[in-house]
Amino acid sequence: MNQNEGTSPGLSAPGAMTSPAIEVVHLTKLYKATRAVDDVSFRIAGGSITGLLGGNGAGKTTTIAMIMGLVLATSGQVRVLGHQMPEQAARVLGRMNFESPYVDMPMRLTVRQNLTIFGRLYAVADLRERIAELAADLDLNDFLDRASGKLSAGQKTRVALAKALINRPELLLLDEPTASLDPDTADWVRGHLDAYRKARGATILLASHNMLEVERLCDRVIIMKRGRIEDDDSPAQIMARYNRTTLEDVFLDVARGRTNALSSEAGPGSRHDNASNKSGEVAS
Repeated sequence: MNQNEGTSPGLSAPGAMTSPAIEVVHLTKLYKATRAVDDVSFRIAGGSITGLLGGNGAGKTTTIAMIMGLVLATSGQVRVLGHQMPEQAARVLGRMNFESPYVDMPMRLTVRQNLTIFGRLYAVADLRERIAELAADLDLNDFLDRASGKLSAGQKTRVALAKALINRPELLLLDEPTASLDPDTADWVRGHLDAYRKARGATILLASHNMLEVERLCDRVIIMKRGRIEDDDSPAQIMARYNRTTLEDVFLDVARGRTNALSSEAGPGSRHDNASNKSGEVAS
């Protein structure tokens, strides 16, 4: 069975005890004749970290944009934290946030000014205290009153993370959060994200090209190619299924089309069959 032919015929009832943090059903996005996202379905459990992998043009960023309600789906449904998107976006946007190193803040404003503006947009009640807390946690104090355009790449990433955490989100959507960072700073960012998730019980959906990052952080990996889901399982199960020791090797197998033989060798219940039966459960 293909992942996109999952057992769930539609979205779960709002408020159900088993309601996932994110639920996507038969999601499709067409740009003229191009299927950027092609009949994708998955559920993500609350409190988990899920990696969304795929090469350029795989559909990762478009999928995240539709989850956020920024891009309208051609067909299919999205529910976030129990609410239909984008129709009920006003009920949920304050409980989620987004980070990408490719989205710059206003460069003439200081870090403090930028965080203040975003905090007001999210109606953060204790905004001054929250900025001070984030500045201490993310080591921003040395440049809190510096123009954002004069920051280094690592400093900009920490500020972007502070912006993403300003409203204490229950759901955090990340698009290449450690791109272009040196290994030390990238490891520091990963550690902080994991600590935040554990402390707050937050859910994280992480789109990344960094396979080691995904192996270390994620409970579950969804691999996309040409807008469709190729595989969906825990990192360990996926690596075992492809008989590989790293996700990078699995990624190369998928990207280069070396999956048919592996799929037939794996037998019933593997790859898409195993993935399609997920209802948001993630091994701890």
